[in-house]
Amino acid sequence: MFSKQEVINIEKREVNQYSPLTLAFLGDAVYSQLVREKLVLSANMPVKKLHPASVERVKANYQARAAMLIEPLLTEDEAAVMKRGRNASCGSGSIPKNSDPVEYHKATSLETLFGYLHLLGEHDRITELFEYIWSNTEVNPVVNA
Repeated sequence: MFSKQEVINIEKREVNQYSPLTLAFLGDAVYSQLVREKLVLSANMPVKKLHPASVERVKANYQARAAMLIEPLLTEDEAAVMKRGRNASCGSGSIPKNSDPVEYHKATSLETLFGYLHLLGEHDRITELFEYIWSNTEVNPVVNA
């Protein structure tokens, strides 16, 4: 996913200065790219099937379950980052109507962690956590795919 030239590696104290929602903004893109790559590499299928399969794994419900799944695997620092993301104030207008606020905050915590690890250049750790999530979190069936 990341070439040697693209690796970002800044000091932990610098990364900790970013707001949790800024880290989640980046982490959303990192996580989404991993999902899309995994889907494309797992099967050559039409986009009309790829898109719903991707949406199913990036929506708040799935990410909230994924966040709870990996909690026992986290280091103390990673757990603290996820807690910052979960407790971040997402204005009431930013939570989608079809999302449960508790699930949305848990999903934000996962994205915050992925953004944090990405900025630290911890790509092996991102891959390890993502593969664990992929292998251990059930996907709700996609209707009309």
